[in-house]
Formats: sequence, structure tokens, C-alpha cells
Amino acid sequence: MMRAVKVSEARRKHVMTAQRMKAVRVRAFGGPEQLHCEKVPVPAPRSGQVLVAIHAVGVNPVDTYILGGSHAIRPELPYTPGTDAAGTVAALGEGVSGLAVGERVYLAGALSGTYAEYALCGRDQVFVLPANASFAQGAALGVPCATAWRALFRRGGATAGETVLVHGATGSVGLAAVQLARAAGLRVLATGGSERGRAWVGQHGAHAVFDHHAADYAEQIKAQGGGIDLIVEMLANVNLDRDLQLLARCGRVVVVGNRGRIEINPRDLMRREADIRGVQVFAATDKEQRSAHAGLQAALANGTLVPLIGRRFTLEDAPEAHIAAVEPGHLGKVVMMTAADDA
Repeated sequence: MMRAVKVSEARRKHVMTAQRMKAVRVRAFGGPEQLHCEKVPVPAPRSGQVLVAIHAVGVNPVDTYILGGSHAIRPELPYTPGTDAAGTVAALGEGVSGLAVGERVYLAGALSGTYAEYALCGRDQVFVLPANASFAQGAALGVPCATAWRALFRRGGATAGETVLVHGATGSVGLAAVQLARAAGLRVLATGGSERGRAWVGQHGAHAVFDHHAADYAEQIKAQGGGIDLIVEMLANVNLDRDLQLLARCGRVVVVGNRGRIEINPRDLMRREADIRGVQVFAATDKEQRSAHAGLQAALANGTLVPLIGRRFTLEDAPEAHIAAVEPGHLGKVVMMTAADDA
């Protein structure tokens, strides 16, 4: 049975009277200085659409790449960035079912961009947020957790009993991958660049955690015994060549992140009959997206997935949030809060 949460009357009625809202706008591609918080009209949902009052916005590294103008996704200017957020349903367009005004939800995509106080969405972009998850945690689901799910189970083909190495596990994708893999019965190895991050990863599912800045980290991993069946790789241009030497027979490397070119020895693939696979969450079919989010909602509800929230900003701080999202060694998810509450 659908549960509509109780929200303040003032917040519930705000969408009925508000003519304008805060939104981050981009009028030219470039760096963080192109992010400007402005007042724009509140959109009205049409048939099949949902208007969501945003409480928390997820800031993803891909948002910075799109802003730079070199990504395959190139929005028409001007635009409001963002695909991830969480909040409450403010209004429903004609024909929308399965949601109620006031219900807590999270977004995996939006028609109008999520860096705003309200976002207009298609019905298939809106998912019910489990009661035990905060809005900030809901804002961490769309890209990071869905990418982790897709990397592990769709592209990686992970199965219980295998060994997975999450290479660069202290970011939001890596942390989710560790938790999801542990819950699925895999032996989980992980790497991290900071002592604090490695400690958190170890506390939340990894059987062993290694410092990938150490010169002998690969030897330490080999000493664990057996090859690695699946590597979830966050920085392929640095690590891929060494990854291939860690694989078991028929092992797989799933590339989540990359920032340049690298030279590899194909013989490392040949002798192991191994694979290198790319992953791109935006390439998921509608069916694949529904499947991933059904799994994520269940993992949130039963406590096996607990997104870690790192630094928090406001919409006015969007440039600083973009910088924080791509800083090396940052821990957890960068979010922007648009409401004082985070229930």
C-alpha cells in the first residue's frame, strides 16, 4: 500500500502559490564559474509528468564533464544541470498513477534538471524513497548507486562466491559497490587513498582494504590468494594495465571511470581469456533501469545499502560543490541541500 508522508502545510502549498524558484543555470560551457543561481518560473506538470519539491540534490562528476562541453551529452543552452535528487511530490500531471502528493521520492533523471527547488520529471524517473533513508541519501542513488549495480550485476556478471576488487572504493560509486557486493555473497577486496576512507570501507562490507598509493599494493592483493574474478575500476588510465595482471581466468574488468589513455599488454587478456567491459548508466534500457532501482530500493529498505554523505552545500554554492565532486580522495557523496530538514 502506498504511503504518503506528512509534510508541513506551508511546504505543501508552496508549489500552488510560488511563481518563481531558485535554480542553477548554465549559459555557456566551461568551468564551475558558469554555474549561476537564478530565479526562474516553477514548471507545471503536463500529462504523465511529476513535479517534485527538491530537498537534496546529488552532484556527480559527470555533471562537471557535461558542463565542460566535451561529454557526449551536450544540453542545449541555457540549461539547469543535474539528474539526481530527492524530495516530495508537489503535483501530478494527468494520468500519473502510483504516487501521491507529499510522498517521499528520489529521482533518476529529470526533464528540467535537478539543481533547483523544483524539478519536472517523467513518471519513469521518479522512485519511492524508503522511509529509513534521508533525502540526502536519496540524492545519492540515481547515478552512483545505479552505476555500482550495473557495473556489478549487469556488465560485470557478479555471482555469489566470486572475488571482486573495487579499485577506488571511497567515492560514492565505490562505496555502493562494496556494500552491494557483500550483500550478494561476494568476497570483497577494495582500495582507497585515505586512512579514513579505508576504515569506512572496511566497516561497511570489504573483507580487506588496501592503500592504492602503496608501491606494493598489487603484491598485497595477490597475497590474498587466488585471482580476482571481477574488478570495478574507477580510474582506468592509471590502473588498467596492473588490473589485468590481477585477474583470474575468465576475469572481467568493468571500467567505471577514466581520465586519459593507457598502454596495456593484450597478452594479459589472452592468457586469462579475460574481458574489459565499459559501463555507462545512461545506456541502461527502461527495463534495466527499473530492475536496478527495484534492487536499490530493497537494499536501502533492509539496510544493506547505506549511502555515505560527504560534503553538503546550497544551490548558491554550486561552483564549490562541482569542485568538491572531482577532488581526489574525497569521501562519500557531495550534495546540495535546498531545505533545512533532511528526514
